[in-house]
Amino acid sequence: KMPPSLPATINIREPRWDQSTFQGRAKHFFMVTDPRNLLLSGATLEEARRVVEDYRAGKVPPGLTEDQLWRAKYIYDSAFHPDTGEKMLLVGRMSAQVPMNMTITGCMLTFYRTTPAVLFWQWVNQSFNAIVNYTNRSGDAPITPSQLGTAYVSATTGAVVTALGLKSLTKHLPAIIGRYVPFAAVAAANCINIPLMRQRELKLGIPVTDENGNRLGESTAAAQKAIFQVVVSRIGMAAPAMAIPPVIMNALEKRAFLKRYPYLNAPLQVGLVGLCLVFATPLCCALFPQKSSMSVSRLEPEVQARIREKDPHLETVYFNKGL
Repeated sequence: KMPPSLPATINIREPRWDQSTFQGRAKHFFMVTDPRNLLLSGATLEEARRVVEDYRAGKVPPGLTEDQLWRAKYIYDSAFHPDTGEKMLLVGRMSAQVPMNMTITGCMLTFYRTTPAVLFWQWVNQSFNAIVNYTNRSGDAPITPSQLGTAYVSATTGAVVTALGLKSLTKHLPAIIGRYVPFAAVAAANCINIPLMRQRELKLGIPVTDENGNRLGESTAAAQKAIFQVVVSRIGMAAPAMAIPPVIMNALEKRAFLKRYPYLNAPLQVGLVGLCLVFATPLCCALFPQKSSMSVSRLEPEVQARIREKDPHLETVYFNKGL
């Protein structure tokens, strides 16, 4: 006997769990940032895209269950941009955050003592951040290669200058303080990198919609709020991974074990960072709703005027904040 056909009324444009609660957002982002999504084949991604697009168009394949539909939606969301629909760069996807960040952060924390190592790992980290910020930008406006280049060079320079400046300041301080230089540099670089990589949004605005997704215009005020929230999330994401392992490693380095097996230093550091990131990445992504909102009265006057013309009673607009 065939199972009953799935109704075409499930709203898969929204996450499966209630996004007005932190718990619902956390469940959603544990799915989105699942590193196993990186192992899915191109055929699996295309099949998920087909299921999602067919369902949105009202075509329900016979035998499709609700769990299969949600699984397809999360595979689709993990690989395709929510605004443009294009397939995202593999290393820029949120599912790549944990494996990429644990490797880069672990190495930054391990090799922080020499200037060449600081330069190299801050450069690697900012190159990765630039790809992530570009891949997960909000809106569908393209960014030119020259804007991309300027943003990348500025953010990388900012991170390296911060790291080297702080490193020289901590030379005469206890070793544990020196271990926090990479985190300070990463936090400062996020404040530079994200706004620069998304400068087009700050100049031209990002799309704002009503509750039903109808586009009402572009707002720079919404872009500012979106980018601020992303900066806070990214610094929060890095904090546990860069704050907890240094304390543990500092204690371990005083014991005989690591003195006897010094080659275990880097793998141990990377493993500790990975353990922190598995939880910190989805939980910090969940700090703010992906579909963020703001009052119409807080938008720019000209955008307010256009919205009032279309709908005088509209109080709140929505926008994709990016990740």
